[in-house]
Amino acid sequence: MNEIPTNVLIGILIGLLAISAFFSGSETALMTLNRYRLQHLAKQGHKSAKKAKRLLKRPDRLLGLILLGNNFVNILASSIATILGMRFMGNEGIAIAAGTLTLVVLIFSEVAPKTLAAIKPEILAFPAAWIFTPMLKLFYPIIWFVNLIANGLLRIFGVKAHEHNSTTLNKDELKSIVEETDSIMPEKYKNILLGIIDLESATVEDIMTPRNEIIGIDIENSIEDIIQQIKQSKHTRLPVYKANIDRVIGFLHLRTILHQSFNSSDFSKQDITDSLASPFFIPETTPLHRQIQNFKFDQERIGLVVDEYGDVQGLVSMGDLLQSIVGEITTEQADIKKYADGSYLVDGRATIRELNRVTHWELPTQGPKTINGLIIEFMESIPPTGTSLILHDHPLEITASDKHAITKIKFLPPKITE
Repeated sequence: MNEIPTNVLIGILIGLLAISAFFSGSETALMTLNRYRLQHLAKQGHKSAKKAKRLLKRPDRLLGLILLGNNFVNILASSIATILGMRFMGNEGIAIAAGTLTLVVLIFSEVAPKTLAAIKPEILAFPAAWIFTPMLKLFYPIIWFVNLIANGLLRIFGVKAHEHNSTTLNKDELKSIVEETDSIMPEKYKNILLGIIDLESATVEDIMTPRNEIIGIDIENSIEDIIQQIKQSKHTRLPVYKANIDRVIGFLHLRTILHQSFNSSDFSKQDITDSLASPFFIPETTPLHRQIQNFKFDQERIGLVVDEYGDVQGLVSMGDLLQSIVGEITTEQADIKKYADGSYLVDGRATIRELNRVTHWELPTQGPKTINGLIIEFMESIPPTGTSLILHDHPLEITASDKHAITKIKFLPPKITE
């Protein structure tokens, strides 16, 4: 190498530094590629994306190739820099050449290309995929030997390189991704996606109308009272029972009796019982996604939620299931209202799941299902109106309550601490 002209050595050194920059930048670019965008591009037929995806299936081999090439280039560049240093300054130039090369490599072959790759990974990753694919085949024996030793060391710590799967997401990670889509997705659509993700972990108990709020027809009431209730009903299906909801005898679809004249003396309780559909019962632990399928399979749209003893705990309809996904259907009666100052006015009957979804908080969902229940469990009593407290790091004020429950809560905006 001493016989090679100095200007040629300088040219080779510059070329090696450029190659080192390529290896360094490509490594960062390929490892920081958005795996889901990569999969999308590959499905769309993007050839570079397909090659990059194939390389990333075995990151141990890809890293082995990149580091093998990068280390070889850097060592060769160090040797040439040493020769150039000796030519220009003698033995004293060795240390100067080493220091200068370290600084140059750090800036031009490491920091700059890796920063570019981290910001715009596709610029380097896709061209690199075309270069690394044939190189991997060419140097496969060396890479296989290096990986054999490296992977053997990793197995000591319980790590298996071939089982690596960086595209696997759990539910919480997927929710975090959806929550970070503010700039590309309207809030209402984001909440719908979050509702769908939560379907598997939620049960009918989380969204049911509680027992004390079920509106039904007591068949033991007078026929006049029943007719008046039917006329004023806001619901199309009502449970019919004897004395209490545990003695339900069926569901009445109001459409089946609307053609009858309620003013006629012929209309009787028998006309109601003849129009009843059999009651449909749902275990309270049934997951929401399963209940949607059950409603579809059984061709039902409403059912009574029962506990392990068979006692009625609430009522759930297909509309409730859909509302658990899309949120409140009507804004006039929304259980959760947000104000400009960042505060929330929440109905005590609102579910914790719904509040978490609207606010992106993480209030506990194991235990009480409603905000009223969560506060009562926390306070171990029903706090009077005007009570202020901090519930799981969220300041709130009870704005309305009675002897039985908390009806309105105002969650205050978080204080800005310096």
